[in-house]
Amino acid sequence: MAAVIVRADVVETKNGARLVGKITKIDGSTVTLTTDYAGSLSIKQGEVTAIRMDSPRFVRLTGGTVMEGTVTPAEAGKIQIKGADGTITTSVEKIAATWEPGSTDPAVLALERKWTYEASVDVTGKSGNSEQLGTAFAFRAQQTGPHDKLKLYTAYNRQQTDGAISADQFKAGIDYSNNFSGRTSWYVRDEGGYDHVKDINFYNTSAAGFGYDFIQKPLHLLTGRAGLSFRYEDYKNPATQDLQDVGFDFGIHHEYTFDHSKLVNNLSYTPLLNDFADFHFEHESYYEIPLLDPKWKLRIGISHDYNSKPGTGVDRLDTTYFTRLVLDWD
Repeated sequence: MAAVIVRADVVETKNGARLVGKITKIDGSTVTLTTDYAGSLSIKQGEVTAIRMDSPRFVRLTGGTVMEGTVTPAEAGKIQIKGADGTITTSVEKIAATWEPGSTDPAVLALERKWTYEASVDVTGKSGNSEQLGTAFAFRAQQTGPHDKLKLYTAYNRQQTDGAISADQFKAGIDYSNNFSGRTSWYVRDEGGYDHVKDINFYNTSAAGFGYDFIQKPLHLLTGRAGLSFRYEDYKNPATQDLQDVGFDFGIHHEYTFDHSKLVNNLSYTPLLNDFADFHFEHESYYEIPLLDPKWKLRIGISHDYNSKPGTGVDRLDTTYFTRLVLDWD
């Protein structure tokens, strides 16, 4: 009976472990190995002493050299890359990236701009002692480059309780940020819309300033913003004075990604320049859980909208609890 030889990639570590599977990526800090027995494993590249790849790959070294060939262990903790033009002896720590023949260098992919899209909907209803029906829709398109980000978004919310409209608001906006120096960025943003329950025929807030990433990790981000803004609010009730004034613009964005979920917090505070007691404050926090198809997610959260000097007869604070179905794609 003929023997069947099963070829596989091998990763050897400093503590003597020998892991067998498929090396899907080496990125200069981590070796990613997919296995049948433990799923995807991420091994710190500095802990790896040797690797063997069962098929030719493109390998880029930290010095910039790119070579296509097979990778095998060599003496004294070294590895050899054997290609059509010769052999290079180096160490695992010198590998900056690997990729399959026919695919694109990860460094080139990182420079490409990428669009991603998100649509969400939530519908609430109640019958019995009171009748309630509410619908909310939102859409976002985001273009991400190596150092900048452009976000376009829109949302509509309408709620009806016991025959009376309790929410009727629409907004659309644009937000652009550019990380021009490490953790430091500049930004511009503009948002407009209406809120008929708050007696606002039309509002617009424009702002520009600088941002700083206090935490900048692949799974953890904390960004603060500070700048100047211009607020415009046109009220339907003639008893309420329309607003047109310059103010400050402060914001915080925080997100933390767990193994299979994500927590996001957003804060926005825009006081007037000549009257800090006149301000608009917005807050949203949500926890996002992927469903069976990772493109579909369930988002559970709370939001607050506070206007310190609202229109005549309008409450200062609105609080919304939501459970939202989200679809994202690219």
